[in-house]
Amino acid sequence: MRQKSNTKKTIIIIIVVVIAFVTMLLGGLCIFLRVKQPRVKLETVPFSDHDTSEEVSFVDSLQYDFENIRSATDDFSDENKLGQGGFGAVYKGRLLNGQYIAVKRLSKSSEQGDREFKNEVMLLAQLQHRNLVRLLGFCLKEEERLLIYEYIPNTSLNHFIFDPINHGHLDWETRYKIIGGIVRGLLYLHEDSRLRIVHRDLKPSNILLGEDMNPKIADFGTARLFVMDQTQGDTKTIVGTYGYMAPEYAIHGRFSVKSDVFSFGVLVLEIVSGKKIGSFQNGENEEDLLSYAWKNWRDDTISNIIDPMLTTGSRNEMIRCIHIGLLCVQENVNDRPTMASVVSMLNSHSLTISVPSKPAYYSHYNSESNIDTSGTSESFIYVSKNVVSNITEPYPR
Repeated sequence: MRQKSNTKKTIIIIIVVVIAFVTMLLGGLCIFLRVKQPRVKLETVPFSDHDTSEEVSFVDSLQYDFENIRSATDDFSDENKLGQGGFGAVYKGRLLNGQYIAVKRLSKSSEQGDREFKNEVMLLAQLQHRNLVRLLGFCLKEEERLLIYEYIPNTSLNHFIFDPINHGHLDWETRYKIIGGIVRGLLYLHEDSRLRIVHRDLKPSNILLGEDMNPKIADFGTARLFVMDQTQGDTKTIVGTYGYMAPEYAIHGRFSVKSDVFSFGVLVLEIVSGKKIGSFQNGENEEDLLSYAWKNWRDDTISNIIDPMLTTGSRNEMIRCIHIGLLCVQENVNDRPTMASVVSMLNSHSLTISVPSKPAYYSHYNSESNIDTSGTSESFIYVSKNVVSNITEPYPR
């Protein structure tokens, strides 16, 4: 009986040893294959000329498997498409763990696709703020370039503020909250992060809204990185959305944090008025929003600027936001406030705000910039000074 017991113990020990050995062998094999597997590396051609191998390595660590993303989006089916833009389409996906994602599949034919891709990866991987869309990772496989973001269920501000049905969901309290969130996100980009970033394409379709209508600034493909003591940049290739671009940038290619301030001012006026920046019918006249807002501000008929849907809420806050918006769209760069000043203006109602000057009218320099904007005031453009190279519709998000 004792001999049988010893034999049984010996068998159990042998089985345990064999299982442990096989487990170690398989583990070692997995590690070996992981090390030996070639990984796609990003070229070091980001938004600036000062990136390091450490930064590239960090971004590389965020890489997703292409087949997993293909499966998550049902092979990039039309049913999962969230929108279409100049650089490609955006798809909704669901990972195996149940997490929803938004996948930006960059167009293979886009001349700016590589730069767009590297911009967003290198930039967003280093940014963390509740008012910025979060980059989860990316994927590179042959010609495929994918960006994987957190999924934002309420899509974009564009789908609310200008939509006849969803428009009614934006009461003043919600709009004021959205304005404040955009301000905090821009302040982080301009001053509070360890990087100084100019977005260059701030517009309603690039403001995503979370479940609680918390705004998140998205789409950093055109963003530029500044060193901390740099205040201005110049470019021969102008990128952005016409109507939101500051005049010094649209005409001369000069951009700075004040370029974003101008775009923010346009956004604020759109949010308060419910009107788009482009031409709209006002009685028998056709006007653009900046002209319309300035004329009514000058004539002390400010109530005409306010969206008729806003029947409740603080009138003083609405007027203050219009005031701030007009300060932000002044033609002289130095006259525009910083985002830190905007925060102070919003938070302190006792603070005296300077009187705005006449805003920059796009009609004033349309003939000089030689840009064809027929069809829409929100055309996304690439312009090599005074030359049209591409015009595409922005994708709704």
